[in-house]
Amino acid sequence: MQLNKSRSIIAGALALVLAGSLPSCKKQDAVNIQGTGNYTDTAGTLKAAASPGGMLFGIASDFSVTSSPAVLAITAREAAVTTFGYEMKHGAIVQNNGSFNYANTDAQFNAVTNAGLAVHGHNLLWYANQNAAYLTTIVGSTGSSTATNLIANGGFETPGGGLFSGWTILNSTNTVFSIGTGAANVHGGTNSLQVVAGANVNNYNTQILSGSWNTIVGHNYTISYWIKSTTAANIQIELRNTDAANTIKYVGGLAATTSYNQVSYTYAAPGPTMAVAFDLGGAANTFEIDDVSVIDATAAASNAAPTAIATRVDSVLKLWISGPNGIVTRYAGKVKAWDVVNEPMADGNGALRLSSNTTIPTPAPTDWFFWSDYLGRNAALKAFQYAKAADPSALLFINDYNLETNTAKLDSLINYVKELQGKGAVIDGIGTEMHISWNTSYTGIDAAFKALAATGLKVRISELDVKINPVLKTGFTALPPDAVLLAAQADMYHYVVSSYMKNVPAAQRYGITVWGVDDPHSWINSPTMVDDPLLFDKNLAKKPAYSGVLRALQGK
Repeated sequence: MQLNKSRSIIAGALALVLAGSLPSCKKQDAVNIQGTGNYTDTAGTLKAAASPGGMLFGIASDFSVTSSPAVLAITAREAAVTTFGYEMKHGAIVQNNGSFNYANTDAQFNAVTNAGLAVHGHNLLWYANQNAAYLTTIVGSTGSSTATNLIANGGFETPGGGLFSGWTILNSTNTVFSIGTGAANVHGGTNSLQVVAGANVNNYNTQILSGSWNTIVGHNYTISYWIKSTTAANIQIELRNTDAANTIKYVGGLAATTSYNQVSYTYAAPGPTMAVAFDLGGAANTFEIDDVSVIDATAAASNAAPTAIATRVDSVLKLWISGPNGIVTRYAGKVKAWDVVNEPMADGNGALRLSSNTTIPTPAPTDWFFWSDYLGRNAALKAFQYAKAADPSALLFINDYNLETNTAKLDSLINYVKELQGKGAVIDGIGTEMHISWNTSYTGIDAAFKALAATGLKVRISELDVKINPVLKTGFTALPPDAVLLAAQADMYHYVVSSYMKNVPAAQRYGITVWGVDDPHSWINSPTMVDDPLLFDKNLAKKPAYSGVLRALQGK
């Protein structure tokens, strides 16, 4: 196929399309891009184009495929294997009491396997999408352990004062504070705090303040509570400190749902006492709050024997993977390959990922738990050992992202694989996620594939998508109509697949999975991130990117 436009020319056109929103980054590689009209070949299927080389072509799916026959049909038509975006993760299955609920996972598994798809298991050891509410009880860092609850009358069981002993109503504009009773309104005990808020301008128009508790400057304190609301909403809490500045830490965006859910937040004390205020105004709603607790998480961690904590964490990891009802045990012989360890290396220098070297968003996610904080560098070793014991025939992968843009992380991952192998771990392959953009460096892509191939292990592209709005331009809208952006995206898809086939020997090419079917349902899209990164558009029509992948698989 004729290559008739240089990549630099297209880059200039894209800069105009994005209205000056491109960052001042390094010069792009001098590699040609195909013309905008060349990506029209769509005959055949992607899985058929991949299969002659022994590769598995995959498309990620989520629980929505069980209610979307069209999406499931496309996945089954184009892919030999699918990876679940969420339904096989710890947080999707493990309940707050440590039991396992496979209802959604089994429904998803049955739907896709009945459609003829194999399932790639994803994943067994990660820091995100965990049931952290349960796991933190194992390490003793929430009020459910033996740690002392520092807040007075957190269960709202003792009346007194204006309403409840230990609590002060600060603002009650258009609001009624009362005692909640009855099973529907109470989480624990016999009472809860019930707040009927009318329409207000500000959150603080409806506000109640706890009594203060003594703190140790620098210690981490975990504040948790149970909340429900008639209408799902976000609330705010204020952490009020007595220090030189009488600091108030505002924590917003905390979810209240129509059934009781627990919310936790950890904060380092800047002064000798703290108190918490709930800001519940801003819109008409009814809230119930119950079982508020505050613990000194720093003291709880230091008071527990580290070896005992590690033993407890190890035991629940083993149960999760290879216990009698563990996930690999359950799907042994049915799931032929697993992402055992996901994203083990930190950004930057590629050190082993820990809570201490990972940027924690504000408010802190409620589903993050860092296994390596307690099991160190052997967390991954144990995960591989338990997976192998549960299903000796399954292929076992380690998976990470940004390997094409972060050489330190790439090298660290490869060295970590060698370290784990030296300790006895059986690792069959390495997955590179490849959440990339139309202007990702070709040189970095080639270098990553060459380095991964040099390990001798199977190499898998595990979560491929290509952003066409990498700088998050405001007002970006779904495509078409812009043929230049579509061509640039198609060219990158084509280059990735071609580089994979060129730089990874055939015997090591395990396969390629694109992370989703259609643009609107990509994980990238959110209120602050708008993009069209996949192979099918909002109408489930094939995009030029589809042709780019197809032609590369065909060696064109």
